[in-house]
Amino acid sequence: MRTPSAMLALAVLSLAALPPCRLAAQDHAAHHPAAPAATSDSAFRALQGRGAGTMGVDQYASRHRFEDRADGGRIELQMREADSVGVEAIRAHLQRTAAEFRAGVFTAPEATHAMVVPGTIVMRERNAAIRYQYHPLPQGGEILIATNDPEALKGIREFLAFQRSDHRTTE
Repeated sequence: MRTPSAMLALAVLSLAALPPCRLAAQDHAAHHPAAPAATSDSAFRALQGRGAGTMGVDQYASRHRFEDRADGGRIELQMREADSVGVEAIRAHLQRTAAEFRAGVFTAPEATHAMVVPGTIVMRERNAAIRYQYHPLPQGGEILIATNDPEALKGIREFLAFQRSDHRTTE
């Protein structure tokens, strides 16, 4: 059984660890000016942390684009600066993701966003009507998503809109 003084000492030691964590987040923002405001938001930092685990790259050192296209959309992920290890990690992630999407599996976005991502239920249901193509890009890669099915297109658009919002991108 812990004494009150032992519990107080444990609490003080636990609290002493907090300032360096905050400083680390602030330091991260200073070294990654692409998203300084976002680092003050704990939910966004958590998303970025999960994304780094899912994708294998520092989310602040990479750039996402989620674009609507007439027949579907496009997911682009590239490193902001030359980094051959990061580029290879992105390419492997996107190739794996395209293969999973083709199979109707959406675990990567679910793991990154810690939820069933809007649009993925329709994309899973209409999977036979959707095509996913991976292409390498100079600093990463892209997945083109295409369909002729109006319901699948709605699901794709919902998925991409959610991604743009949650990743805080304009494209």
